[in-house]
Amino acid sequence: MKAILTIFFLFLNAMLVAGANPMMDDFSGNPEARWEFLTDQVMGGVSTGKMSFESVDGRPVAHLSGTVSTANRGGFIQFRTALKEHLAQQVAGVQITVKGNGERYFVHLRTSWTLLPWQYYQAGFDTTGDWQTIQLPWSAFKASGSMLWQTPGPTSVRSLGVVAFGKDYEADLWIQKVGFY
Repeated sequence: MKAILTIFFLFLNAMLVAGANPMMDDFSGNPEARWEFLTDQVMGGVSTGKMSFESVDGRPVAHLSGTVSTANRGGFIQFRTALKEHLAQQVAGVQITVKGNGERYFVHLRTSWTLLPWQYYQAGFDTTGDWQTIQLPWSAFKASGSMLWQTPGPTSVRSLGVVAFGKDYEADLWIQKVGFY
């Protein structure tokens, strides 16, 4: 009986560890099928840009570039992906490996509670010309309005977006990996 319990607990532990090892996209294997590009033009804004998938130093990367304009109540370009599976409760936040043009960029999360198009959770990160891995814990994400919980929980996250947002500037962001830790 003790051996059966030991095997059961080892199996349970393996399942928890597997559940705690969440999605990490390195942009290999047809990323165009997983990611979509959006601008504020969907709501009348005038920002322009593109998302491309390229190779840098032999590694696949995503490249977000364009002109962010706050004219006409706009101010964003982004690319995002829907999560195919729920995250495990043990997931601590978002991890992203990036380099950029010294500007501030954002990760936007949509959850099962963000029903309206303008609702999201946002955490910012600053870039340099060197690759850096940034971890954004759930507590770093702020709700876009007062109708949402103060911070998102991992099991409610439904999509992740990488966004150039909030001011007039030229976006130039390279992403090597993005996902959850």
